[in-house]
Amino acid sequence: MGDSSLKTGEKTDGDAGRRYSRLDPEARVPLYHQIFIILRNRIYGGEITPGDLVPGEQELCHEFGVSRITAKRALNELADAGLVVRERGRGTRVIKRPPAPAVTASIEGWLENISLMGLATEARVLDFGYVPANEDIATALGVEQGAQVQRAVRVRILDDEPMSFLVTYVPADIGRHYDRDDLNTTPLLHLLERAGVDVASARQTISATIADGEVAAALSVHAGAPLIEVRRVVRDGAERPVEYIRVLYRPDLYRFEMSMRRVQEEEGMRWTTQGAAPSAAGGRSRKAQDDSDLQPLAGGGLHD
Repeated sequence: MGDSSLKTGEKTDGDAGRRYSRLDPEARVPLYHQIFIILRNRIYGGEITPGDLVPGEQELCHEFGVSRITAKRALNELADAGLVVRERGRGTRVIKRPPAPAVTASIEGWLENISLMGLATEARVLDFGYVPANEDIATALGVEQGAQVQRAVRVRILDDEPMSFLVTYVPADIGRHYDRDDLNTTPLLHLLERAGVDVASARQTISATIADGEVAAALSVHAGAPLIEVRRVVRDGAERPVEYIRVLYRPDLYRFEMSMRRVQEEEGMRWTTQGAAPSAAGGRSRKAQDDSDLQPLAGGGLHD
């Protein structure tokens, strides 16, 4: 069966009672990468455990209706991600050594200091300069469109793996207090505070996106790979916007969690969030630092 016969959704083989995931041939994400994501989720979800054989090329061709080349590329991507080992004549087997645990942060704002975890982290500045603010940036920072703002592009490394891609914008009068070398060694919000900014609050949104060519190269993922997107506007005590940041996270290395509890109100029972210190994937409790060094907000502590 050719790749063009694929459809979205899932089906169940009545004889085998097994769930078959279908692919979306119209998506911008390549078919081999869609298969990779499905297999990766089965590994992370425990459906395929360490030491188990992953379906081979012929099985994947049958399950997903793809060519052997597509199936082989999906398995090679699993191997490149360090999730499986491919052995000639013996098949593809899930490794018994789990990958490095992901950093977990609570949705309420607990984006703590990675350096406190004892993990090897490094922030590298890829680009630094001053640009005219477009409409989106001008609105976020409360400046005139075309006004000069400082733009910095960084990548944060976690255990030798690129974890996040950051693009920050700061009003020029604040940005002039530090340079590229400072940003290579000191968290941005520490630099803002050193410049006399009273960092007081922030509002952020969390969404999903896919990696374009530039981001894919920086994060060592394929173009079209899914990413967590965080956009945040940081304000000082006078409510002036002092930073606009867009962070793209690899979901295999970073995730958000939410603690909730049921409460009784006049309208009835409802769920409400509650602050909880984050823990690493795998259950080891540990402090963390995100790519923003913000001090405690309502419901938690935030760092960049």
